[in-house]
Parts: sequence; C-alpha cells; structure tokens
Amino acid sequence: MDYGTDQIRNIALAGHPGAGKTQLFEALLHAGGAINTPGTVERGSTVSDFDALEKERGHSIDAAIASTDHKGIHVNLVDTPGYPDFRGAALAAIAAVDTVAVVVDADTGVGHGTRRMMQVAADRGLCRAIVVNKIDAAGADIAQLMEELRSNFGSAVLPLNLPAQGGTAVIDCFGNSSGDSDLGPVADWHQRIIDQVVEVNETVMDHFLELGEGGLSGQELHDAFEQCLREGHLVPVCFVSARQGTGVAELLDVAERLFPNPSEANPPPFVKGSGDDAVTIEARPDPAAHVIADVFRIIHDPFMGKLAVFRVYQGTVKKEGTLFVDDGRKPFKVAHLFKLKGKDHVEIARAVPGDIAAVAKVEELHFDAVLHDSHDEDQIHLKPSAFPSPMFALAIEAASKGQEQKLSSALHKLADEDPSVQVHHDAELNETVMRGLSDLHLRVLLERLKSRHGVAVNTHVPKVAYRETIGAKAEGHHRHKKQTGGAGQFGEVFLRVEPLPRGGGFEFVDEVKGGTIPGQFLPAVEKGVRQVLKMGALAGYPLQDVRVIVYDGKYHSVDSKEVAFVAAGKKAFLDAVAKAQPQVLEPMVDLEVTVPDANVGDVSGALSSKRAQILATDSGRGGEIVVRAKAPLAELDGFAAELKSMTAGRGRYAIDFSHYDPAPARVQQTLVAAWKPKVEED
Repeated sequence: MDYGTDQIRNIALAGHPGAGKTQLFEALLHAGGAINTPGTVERGSTVSDFDALEKERGHSIDAAIASTDHKGIHVNLVDTPGYPDFRGAALAAIAAVDTVAVVVDADTGVGHGTRRMMQVAADRGLCRAIVVNKIDAAGADIAQLMEELRSNFGSAVLPLNLPAQGGTAVIDCFGNSSGDSDLGPVADWHQRIIDQVVEVNETVMDHFLELGEGGLSGQELHDAFEQCLREGHLVPVCFVSARQGTGVAELLDVAERLFPNPSEANPPPFVKGSGDDAVTIEARPDPAAHVIADVFRIIHDPFMGKLAVFRVYQGTVKKEGTLFVDDGRKPFKVAHLFKLKGKDHVEIARAVPGDIAAVAKVEELHFDAVLHDSHDEDQIHLKPSAFPSPMFALAIEAASKGQEQKLSSALHKLADEDPSVQVHHDAELNETVMRGLSDLHLRVLLERLKSRHGVAVNTHVPKVAYRETIGAKAEGHHRHKKQTGGAGQFGEVFLRVEPLPRGGGFEFVDEVKGGTIPGQFLPAVEKGVRQVLKMGALAGYPLQDVRVIVYDGKYHSVDSKEVAFVAAGKKAFLDAVAKAQPQVLEPMVDLEVTVPDANVGDVSGALSSKRAQILATDSGRGGEIVVRAKAPLAELDGFAAELKSMTAGRGRYAIDFSHYDPAPARVQQTLVAAWKPKVEED
C-alpha cells in the first residue's frame, strides 16, 4: 500500500507485565492481514518476541516494531516490554509514537506498570488510550475495573466501546446510542462520552447546545475528539480479547477513525542549540522539507550488522539519498532502507514524515542521533526522555585471557542497544562496571554476552552508587610550586565551597578580581576541581551538589602553566571539602511490593529490618496487598530471593530511583575507612 503522512498511525502498546500486549500485537497484525496466523507467547511463535531469551522466558525484553494496513491507513505498531527491569527499551520506543495504548488485564486490573506508562505518556504530551484485554476471562469484573480506571486516572477515562454478551463481543458507544452491554445501556455511556468530547471546543459546544447531537457534523466530532486526546481531556477505553480476536478489528477501526495521524498529534519537542541558547523548533510533517529524523532504537543484528531504527518527523528519507548524523560533516549514503516486521526487514524506497524505518551498517549512528540532509538542521535534537537511573551494578571481567577486547566490544553493543545500561571502566581500580535497572536486567545482559557475543565472564559485586556532598560553607587554599632545574611550576588558588540543594549538581563561579589568576588558567582550575568531583574527597565516590567559587590566587609570569593550576585547583578544593562537613549520600528508591494478604506482616518486617520507611499499604485485587515504601538501595541486595521465599514465589516488586540521602554514621565510617586514596606528590 502506498501511503502518505495523513494515513499513518503510530501506536505503542505499553503497560503492566502479563496484560497481553504481545498477544494483542499479534492479533492486530493478523486482523490487518500482515500475518496469516497469530502466534502465541507459549509456543514462542510471535512476531515481536523473536529473541531466544524472550522465547525462553515467555515475555518481552526489547521493543519490537511491525506494521499493518487497515481500511486505507498504515499502522506502525510497537510492542514494549512490561517488566520494569526492561523499561529503558519501552521508554525509548514510546517517544517515537503519537498514541500510547496502555493495555490492562481485565482480571487483574491496574498495576504498577499501568500507572507508570500512563504518566510517562502524559509527561511526553502523547495521546493516551486504554485497551482492556481478556474481557472473556472468567474472573473479570468489568464494572469494577471501570471504577478502578476512573479512580486512578480521573473522569477523562470513558469507553469508546463496551463489552457485550459476556465478553464475546463489543458494541460501539461513541457513534451508536442503542443496545445493551455488559456495563448497562449503551445510551448512558454514549451520552457521557459525547458530553465529554463536545465540551472541549466552544464552537462545537455551542452547536451541540443549539442543535443537539444530530446537528453536529462528523468532522466537528472528529476534530473535537482529537483535541480531547491531545489535551488529555479524554482517555478512551476499548475492550478486546486478543486471544479470541474479539474487539481487535474494532480497535483498528478506532485507530483509523479517531487516533491522530502524525500531523494531528502534539508536535514533537525538538530544540536547536544547547543550554541557554537552545530554542524550540517545530518539525513540520512536510514531505518536501529538509529531513529531520530521530533514532530511537539500535539493534546489532548478526546478519545485518548495526541497524538504526528511526522516526521521520520532517522531509522524506529516500533510498540512495544522503544524510548527516547529528553535526557530522561527512554524509552517509542510504544504500538500503527498511521497514521492520519483528526480526524481518522489508526493503522500501522511501519513508515519509511520520513513518518508522531503519538503515543498516552505519557505525556513526547511535541512540537519539538526529538524521538530516542539510546543515541548516545542525545542532537539532529531540528533547530526551527521562530514563531511570541504573542503580544495580556488576563488576565484570573476561573469564579467559585474550578476550578483553571482545568483551569490551560486546559490552558497548549492549549499552548501544539499551539506553538504561551503562558501562564504565574505572582506570584507578582497573575495574569494568556494568549498570542496569535490576538483578534480572543484569542477568539477561550476562546471558546475552554469552549466547549472542560468545564471551564468558566472571563477575563480582562492585561498589553501590554512593555519592558525596558537603554540609556547610568553607574555604580552601593551595600553592603548587615545583622547581626541577629548568622552568618550574607555580600556581596558587583560593576558593570557597557552598552546598547546593539536593540534585543541584555542580556550579563553578569565577570571582577573581584584578587578574590575580589570568583568565587562561581558570579552565585549568576548574579541571582540577572536576577531577575531585569524579574521584571523590571522602570515600572515593563522585561529589555532587556543590558550588565552587574561585576568588583569588597568584601566578608567576614564567613558571605558571596549566598543569600547575590544575594541581592547585584540585588541592584547594580538597582542602575546602575537608572543612565543609563532607558526607556520604546513599541512593534511596521507591519500592512497590505486591504480596498475598497473608504475607504482609512478614514482608513489612523484612522491609523494616532494611531501614525501609513504609509509606502506605493498599488493597489490590485477588487478595493481594501493595506495600509502598522508600528504602536504601544498598539494603535490598538479595531481597528478590527473600521475597520469593516469604511468599512461595507469589510476591513481586518494582523499584524506581527516588533521591539521595545522607548515609547513617556507621555506614559512612565504614566507607571512609575502606577508601585508600592515591597519594600524590605536590
């Protein structure tokens, strides 16, 4: 099918694990005619979960993309992982769509992942819809679920269609006002959603009040509906049974009639420049304009090599055309242009604004790279998504000698593919550390190192991601002076330090008067200060939330040079920090533990023993209780195994980084005593 921007619908399926996103992905592809038979997760035959680990574990690990056509529209579908351990891939993919369909299990209801993805989509300014799956489940209470959805997400949540005949059919309640459903008379829900839609637009509301619903044109209702979606005034609910196919074709009809195409959705948040000079720009979905596209997924395919998946926001990407990467001066040729269908690649001639496509074997491409065909678009980038901090870590080394380079390459490929993975080599400790979102996340990464890249590794527990800061103002001074026979080294620095609010980062302020430190040496002073920020001053952890004010110093017309002021700045900063009530900060996380009612006491006791602060205990569904708490990350080592033992495998938990707090005195003393800073000569 040949299509333009107005015929494209970009939809991500997101939500809590187990809601049936992958099965719905299959059902939609089947209903649109893209596949002959829908696969199943149990058989490992789905289009999206094609990775060997996904088949083995029975759930999505990466985001997968495929397309289907339906009644004159081209639907780009993205299946995202539900487990919070792999939400980096989900967040990256969600930023590339216009509509996020949050899938909810009709039986188990709203979960942690449901709330998370609804909030992510709202924060990103994306249109949201809720798809209630498994409406034919024996234990499903649809009326209770609708109350739960509206309680969690507000009165904007209203159904577009309704389950009927015991969940074996659905009936439209937006364009139809007659009939009965499993949620009562269709007319009641029809009136509620029409009232919600028309009130967003004053002109439409006036017509409605004057002429009634029959006096509204189809275009007026359509435009008002899309305005509701864009502004979050309406979160429509559709009902399906992906396994049986009930409501799936109707969901595609909704996408065709009511979901926005790329020119109707909220504009993507592009900026040009950086810092205070950055200005917001609008990427226009004009096929004749200069190309602007953003890479949201990197795949290292064993046959295709490095594959970069991108969304086109402006212009047309053509096979055999040339594109620049970010601000690169050398273009690359688009030798092959692909549409993805899970693991398969279908070659195409062009990608119009709003479309999702891929190019292969361009090493310069990376996650969040901007592709363009004119230097007029240099310094343009998409506002980055807020990815969770990877708080779990493993120190990692090759199991056999001679594999170090292969391991390094494999680790960087893993980090290339997942924006929530960090790989860092500590030269001082000669230790390579890989960070991820959870124990499970790290285990999967280790399995991929072995199965996909053929690297066996040894691991051990590295340091927790502690930080350092100061608690008071102080002054520091250092004179660096060396004489070695020839030209010497001289630099003297006076500075002050002040604590910033938590999360304030670092500020470097120049208050030098009278040229006591020439301007060309101030960057060297800052370089020395930043060395301390990186290596720490108290226990060997990065220093944060501090302002450094350089106010005086001395120099020598012959002996002063950059290296002298680097050393002087570093030692002066260390001197000031030592007087400024330095302290170690520990990472605190938000913890949500879901357990059977009978195990709440045991779990609460276990959390209390880990210095956790229990914030709330809420009733879930099916006799489950949700315990919400804040806890030090360092205390949660081994908690997954404890929870499994306490609840006979029925408990589960999710964590998110919250903030840094001062560590208890005994923890600080232990960390300080264990640090052996490198002794430097002056």
